[in-house]
Amino acid sequence: MTLSKATTVSYPESSQTQASDHDIALVSKAQQGDLDAFDVLTVRHRERLMSVIYNMTSNREDAADLTQEAFVKAFRSIGRFKGKSSFFTWLYRIGVNVTLSFLQKNRARRFFSLENLSEEVNQETAFEILASSSKADRGTLLNELQEKLNEALQKLSNKHRTIVVLFEIEGLSHKQISEIMKCSEGTVRSRLHYAKQQLQAFLADYLK
Repeated sequence: MTLSKATTVSYPESSQTQASDHDIALVSKAQQGDLDAFDVLTVRHRERLMSVIYNMTSNREDAADLTQEAFVKAFRSIGRFKGKSSFFTWLYRIGVNVTLSFLQKNRARRFFSLENLSEEVNQETAFEILASSSKADRGTLLNELQEKLNEALQKLSNKHRTIVVLFEIEGLSHKQISEIMKCSEGTVRSRLHYAKQQLQAFLADYLK
């Protein structure tokens, strides 16, 4: 089963390199106590970090609070950032860890969001159902699919759900996820494969 990935803005490689270099310059200033430099980093990365956290918690208030907590932790530990990974990856690791801790402490049911999924229909997925339906039925079917995916993802462990969110919704690479989750790329691939198998099994009745 292959879920549609998030619609993300694609930048040329040179632009990504320039952005990374700019992050490094801002981090250096922040490490010297420049609050304005850290504010720029916050503005630059807040929306995407909050998107990740929201898709892990499916609660906007929790996502806003956890995003704020992640930036507070990042500010307090900015002096320990050595540049071995990009600032983006380092920040995501903090955000993911903060959220995983929150989820472990709060065992209430968590939901998966389709809000950031591409509207493009993937013929190899459950979205095939939508492609073959009339426009009048599509909204009802999308809501039903949302509910079924929510139920299926609730059954995954926090770590497996996190990897699905980072890969399928945020469009991060196996390498980026391995750095964020502090595991090998092989582990990311195996967890993602297992999660998709589980989702396929959980949705089997719906996809018949």
